[in-house]
Amino acid sequence: MQLHINNAFTESLPADKISDNFVRQVKGACFSFVNPTPCTMPALLHFAPDVAENVGIDPVDVESKQFLDVFSGNEIYPNSKPYAMCYGGHQFGHWAGQLGDGRAINLFETVQNGKPWTLQLKGAGLTPYSRHADGLAVLRSSVREYLCSEAMYHLGVPTTRALCLVSTGDQVLRDVMYNGNAQYEKGAIVCRVAPSFIRFGNFQILAANGDIDILQQLVEYTITNFFPHLGVPNKESYIQLISEVADRTINLIVEWERVGFVHGVMNTDNMSILGLTIDYGPYGWIEDYNPDWTPNTTDARDKRYRFGNQANIAIWNLYQLANAIYPIINEAEPLENILGRLRDQYETAHYKMMLKKLGLEDDGQFSPNNLSDFEHLLSKSEMDMTLFFRNLAQFNGKNNFEFLETLSEYSYANNFDQYLGLWSNWLSDYGQIILGQNLQNRNEEMNATNPKYVLRNYMAQIAIDAADKGDYSGIDELYQLLTQPYAAQNHMSKWASRRPEWALNKVGCSMLSCSS
Repeated sequence: MQLHINNAFTESLPADKISDNFVRQVKGACFSFVNPTPCTMPALLHFAPDVAENVGIDPVDVESKQFLDVFSGNEIYPNSKPYAMCYGGHQFGHWAGQLGDGRAINLFETVQNGKPWTLQLKGAGLTPYSRHADGLAVLRSSVREYLCSEAMYHLGVPTTRALCLVSTGDQVLRDVMYNGNAQYEKGAIVCRVAPSFIRFGNFQILAANGDIDILQQLVEYTITNFFPHLGVPNKESYIQLISEVADRTINLIVEWERVGFVHGVMNTDNMSILGLTIDYGPYGWIEDYNPDWTPNTTDARDKRYRFGNQANIAIWNLYQLANAIYPIINEAEPLENILGRLRDQYETAHYKMMLKKLGLEDDGQFSPNNLSDFEHLLSKSEMDMTLFFRNLAQFNGKNNFEFLETLSEYSYANNFDQYLGLWSNWLSDYGQIILGQNLQNRNEEMNATNPKYVLRNYMAQIAIDAADKGDYSGIDELYQLLTQPYAAQNHMSKWASRRPEWALNKVGCSMLSCSS
């Protein structure tokens, strides 16, 4: 492999003065140098060819021993110095202090075709930020992260990517549901790829520790390297940075809503400064349209990170970011102006997104109140979000009866017949609008907005169960499926169906813990 190594982050920002790898509080630094823990018997299970191409790795090199050694953590690539980042965060609304890369190690940064990329191993062993954990990852969670990263990218949702999935040959002890039933599982590592893994929490920890000079360095590094269009770093560009991060974050949430994605753990340390989806843990796709659903068992009582609350949390998190950067701005009004517009900005963006899903023009015929009533009907009739919207493109405003007959196929309600009258009325009103608008290419545009396939938890679990037995074909099948989520792929139609009954309460298929 011939990679163009660029150590911009570590050469621009202060490092931890302690070089030994042990768990500790790190002060006055943005990162700690640390090498991955070698694994016993690594094996490449899967890789993403286009990600390899993006970072400058030839497909032939993927088959090399060096590739396997580097991306299993068994070899340090020449001229690179792996590191773990220091950050803090609010977890479930409470300040948690120092967190950091507890099981992620950044191997190196590279530049390909003028674009920066950071390559990071998740599950590569102990770091100073591992707290009470071992820094490792298991096959189960790694398969989920690998597949979801790529699924989200091909859905058109801003996200980190995944280069490869590697089994380690080691056993890792995990308590899946935090209920005292720890068991050994197969170890694995995912190589994650992004322009940067800087999070809201990177700024928060510096502000909390009073490291204001370093905070300013990090802000200026971020602007120079990832927001150069904001100009020379100064107070005005600091303010504009907050504004652009807010815009990207609101866009991200709306994109999540478009495809029915629930992150599950939107702590500030899991929020990307670039507006990317980052850290795939207890995520899930809503099946029946339930705004109160969360896939995270840790959040089962309060439902802080439920589907319908993600925009509120994103805005709250942006307030925390603004608070962190405030010490180098020292002017509240411009920040308040940015944050004060976010609610309206989100409501407008959500409304326009839903109109696209419905195949409607923004001409006022389908008002925000109409949308609210429609979403309520989706919810109380337990309609499968993905199936409903994908098949709505087949409704032409004239086939009311025929389409009405199909709706029960998309619902999880035991007594769906009681909603037939409401749906009949809705289809009649909706049909009048689409006939009046007479949109060209409505079907094609709706199918380009509403995916046919998403990574439902039960699908991932089927692949995981097979992989546990040494059969990795399910991983590849889902990978191939999810690279074309909007295409018909009739030979894959078994995956375009409702969640099976057996998956309703099965661990890994309905709810997951943060460690999952």
